[in-house]
Amino acid sequence: MKPIRALRHRTAGLFLALALVSTAAACGDGSSAGSDGGPKKVKFGYIADYSGAAALAVAGEQGLWKKAGVTPELKVFTNGPLQVQALGTGDLDFGYLGPGALWLPASGRAPIVSVNMLGLADRVIARPGSGIDEPADLKGKKVAVAEGTSGDMILDLALREAGLQPDDITKVAMDASTVVTAFSSGQVDAAATWYPLIDTMKKKVPGLEEITRTEDYYPKLTFPNVFVTQPKLASGDPELVKRVTGVLKAAGDWIAAHPEESETVTADFLKLPAGQLKGATKYVKILPSGELTKLTRDGTVAGWFDALAADFHRMGKLPDPGKVQDYYLGDLYTAAGKADRS
Repeated sequence: MKPIRALRHRTAGLFLALALVSTAAACGDGSSAGSDGGPKKVKFGYIADYSGAAALAVAGEQGLWKKAGVTPELKVFTNGPLQVQALGTGDLDFGYLGPGALWLPASGRAPIVSVNMLGLADRVIARPGSGIDEPADLKGKKVAVAEGTSGDMILDLALREAGLQPDDITKVAMDASTVVTAFSSGQVDAAATWYPLIDTMKKKVPGLEEITRTEDYYPKLTFPNVFVTQPKLASGDPELVKRVTGVLKAAGDWIAAHPEESETVTADFLKLPAGQLKGATKYVKILPSGELTKLTRDGTVAGWFDALAADFHRMGKLPDPGKVQDYYLGDLYTAAGKADRS
């Protein structure tokens, strides 16, 4: 049985469990205590940048975990796939994934509990004088990209928009920091990458051209970053998953109402200079939980994930793109009550 098929069966069981939990909650006192009468403990992974840490920073600063009766143990990671691996071994209960890793939920390995933010930072850029003014001009050019990232995704979209195939370009795979070096030194004609790395490139290559932007595809397609959980936890303790999701919803609403202040709170959480994350919110779209609930119910969020899964399928990462209801716990998200500030 393929993983995506297996999760379909687990999801059906999850919805039944959710119904039972909702009934029990209606009859109980709403206590969030663990088996010893204290707060429930969760191990939560994150990435040390604005998008990857803002919700957790705000949840702690605003007392949202305490209100929900949850004690988080926060663990920093360098990327999403490592967090999915930790979810699989039980070393994490929840984690954060950028858009480049969303093929992992679609493959059945980590169901999505909440959309965090929508990325607006990705670009295909070209060196001045390269003869590249639009995606069609990438044909025959040397393009640097960090494979498996959102840069890889926007490059795929740009090629498809121009009617080009991957082998119509010379794709040079390297890590994200090396993309900066290769582009800046003229080793490649173009690059698929993101801000703030592009800010560094602009200093070294004045006049670089932005060929394709994330916003060019919105609202039909967007690059969400998300929070995920263990499949076993989603089906075995949906009450806890709902409580954590409520914290994330409340944190997201606070960020949407205080974007600039959230940059400072996140910098403090990451122990960075106060102004280092200034302007980070320019490169994300922050949707309040009310809007995300609406977009979940009307199928818009499902459309985002289905489109991305289809892209991952074309790129060879997913043998079966499946359906979003198999891995986005939208019913759980809409049912989760927000944790108010204590």
